[in-house]
Amino acid sequence: MSPSRSFHADGWSRTPRSYEQCRPRVLDEHGSLAVVRSFDELVAEAEAADVSGWGFGWLNDRATEERPPWSYVTILGERLAQVGSALDLDTGGGEVLDEAPTLPPRMVVTEGWAPNAAQARDRLGPRGVEVVEASPGERLPFDDASFELVTSRHPVAPDWPEIHRVLVPGGHYVAQHVGPASVFELIEFFLGPLPENRKGRDPVTEMAAARDAGLEIVDLRTARCRIELFDVGAVVWLLRKCVWWVPDFSVERYRDRLVELDAQLRGGVPFVAHSTRHLVDARRPA
Repeated sequence: MSPSRSFHADGWSRTPRSYEQCRPRVLDEHGSLAVVRSFDELVAEAEAADVSGWGFGWLNDRATEERPPWSYVTILGERLAQVGSALDLDTGGGEVLDEAPTLPPRMVVTEGWAPNAAQARDRLGPRGVEVVEASPGERLPFDDASFELVTSRHPVAPDWPEIHRVLVPGGHYVAQHVGPASVFELIEFFLGPLPENRKGRDPVTEMAAARDAGLEIVDLRTARCRIELFDVGAVVWLLRKCVWWVPDFSVERYRDRLVELDAQLRGGVPFVAHSTRHLVDARRPA
């Protein structure tokens, strides 16, 4: 597990603690710890919380996630400092890119969801970043050979021919992707077994597609990271934020499963899942 620290753009992460330490409590009128909040209170709080952007700070003290053995944010910052132009795909609210201490003279990001794009403009605009609204799967609105570096953290679906097209010869694509069956313990808790879905996002298949598009694979690393969820509010918030996990999710629809999960968590047993990640460095031949 990673050492104790506050939330970082690589993921949410704190040293795992007991349920007694992590479960949300409320203070009484004297400022003393009182009873654990009820199921309805935790759910209502999670339903009212903001889920825009790609920040996960709301989960601090409610969940832990092991980090990959690499730091994507560190790698991103190092690579951005070495180029004159870069494109960040599916940037969300710009939270990850904004951690880079130095940006190239030309820095462009794309985002397909308008609320996130607005956040990215507010966050990155003062740093001279151009924010372009572009949906995944569409042709990127840039000329051929426009960027020395293309990056992305958790892209919806990498469009390898388009990545190849907008890179200059010798340019690199550096990204962290979600891997196969990521967090499927949680997804299948609500939806039941999904054996075919578990096969998606396979790094071997993705690298084959990248090669077919004309890219060379410089480096590929994979990781499987333990997640622990400590209260039902964390689960509700995550499913509201990552809407593709359980597409028809609502508290009303899945109340029985949430109540069952809440009972487990109150019994001191965290919900354990695993995220999968792969780090990719691909190059357009010179």
